[in-house]
Formats: sequence, structure tokens, C-alpha cells
Amino acid sequence: MKTILLHIHDDTAQESRLQAAFDIARATGGHISCLQVTPIQDYVAMDMFGGSYVLPADIAYIREQEAKERTEIETRLTREGVSWDWRHMDGDVVRCLLHASRLADVVVVTLPPAGRRADDGPLSIVADLAVSSRHPVLAVPHDVAAFNCAGHAVIAWDGSHEAAIALSAAVPLLKVAEQVHIVTVEEPGKRDFPATDASEYLSRHGIHSELHEWPRKDRTIEEALANAINELAADWIVMGAFGHSRLRETMFGGVTRYLLGAARVPLLLAH
Repeated sequence: MKTILLHIHDDTAQESRLQAAFDIARATGGHISCLQVTPIQDYVAMDMFGGSYVLPADIAYIREQEAKERTEIETRLTREGVSWDWRHMDGDVVRCLLHASRLADVVVVTLPPAGRRADDGPLSIVADLAVSSRHPVLAVPHDVAAFNCAGHAVIAWDGSHEAAIALSAAVPLLKVAEQVHIVTVEEPGKRDFPATDASEYLSRHGIHSELHEWPRKDRTIEEALANAINELAADWIVMGAFGHSRLRETMFGGVTRYLLGAARVPLLLAH
């Protein structure tokens, strides 16, 4: 992955995103493109006549803090010895990241912790990005110290279009993984696009993989998959995002929704 778009935001998870981007860049010889976004709409005030405005003093303070953050991170990037550039945009965070990702190979953001978001916590943007982006999204848990792309990769395979897109997008990282496991949870009668096809596809890229059909044992699919992830000691996961509609997954649950709330290792998502 040669172009890594990194979301820059002054929150408690900034370090985990930085480290994940460093690890990908070193593993693939990639370039980190930093994007700092000012959500200017968050600072808009309304008056009694229906007008809107941002106080000049607020803007001055925001720019001052952003400049300080940029200086600190640029110093860190230089010290780490990776290739990088810096961009800044004003606007909605998701839209700005989508715009900047048009020529990116992966977008690095944070998987927010469960529960109510703290004021200095990471933004809850993973789901919106994963659904709308044409490129894979790496969602990094807020407290991870590194992204071990050379470790054990687990591919959650259900034969869906989303899973296939995620698999093909992950090839550059899968090439450096020590072990690649393709996990299919038992679903009687579902064999439209078997895991053997996925394994054959990877083999053409020189990637050896192991196939696992994981038993349900009276568990939901997502619970069985979580068990497989733990048993196989996954360092990161590849999966299609929201194979069902976002509304359906919100109302009835689903694998994507479950792992967005439960994952303890990075998720490479594609829709």
C-alpha cells in the first residue's frame, strides 16, 4: 500500500493511528498523506434572526491549536524517517476524508471504544467511511500500540461482494503476513462463492492461506467469528463491511456492527 491516508485529529487515539500508519509504511514502502480537518460547522453559532457565524476569536484559537498540533506531528514524522506530506481541509470530516482518499490505497482511522464518546475521544466515523469509500478503511482500536501486519491475518469470508472487495484490497498487506487464515462460519446451504475460490485467488498472488470452516455451536455468526479470531490469535482482520443495509444491521445487529463494537485488533474494512 503505497499511499496511506492518515486522519489527523487531536484526540486520545492519535498515537495509535500514527503508529499504524508507520507500520504500514515500513512494511510496504508506503507514503503517509496526513489530512488535518477542521469541522468548521461545529463552531457555527446562530443568532435570533436565523443568521449563522463563527467568532473571529474562535477561529484564531482553532488555527493556533492546529498549527501547534501540526508542528508536533511533523517533528515526529521526520524523526520516524518515513515519507509523508501534509494537507488541511475545512468541512465535514467524513466528506473531506472521502475527497482526499480518491488516490489513496488505505484510510487509517480509529475504531472508537464502546460507550459514550468522551470530549477528547476519537470521532465515530468508521461506519460512514467504510460504506462510502471506494478504498479500504483500516479501523485501529484506540489503545493499540502497533499494527502487526506481519503477524496473523484472519479473513472473514462469507462469499459476498463486500468480502471479495476487502480481500482484493488487502493483498499488499497479506503478502507480508506470517499466516493468513480464511474463516467461514458454518451456514448450511450457502456455497455461492466458496472459500476455496478465495484461497485460489490469493495463491495467484503468492499468498499461502489456511481454510477454516468454523462451527456455529448454537452461537450467532458474529459470536462464532469472534471465537475464531481469538483461537487463531489474529493480529488483524479483513472483512467486508455492511453486507446488509446499515438500517438492518442497526435494528437487528450484524457481523460488522458487532465487530465495530467488540474488536480488539485492527479491522481492514471494505464495502
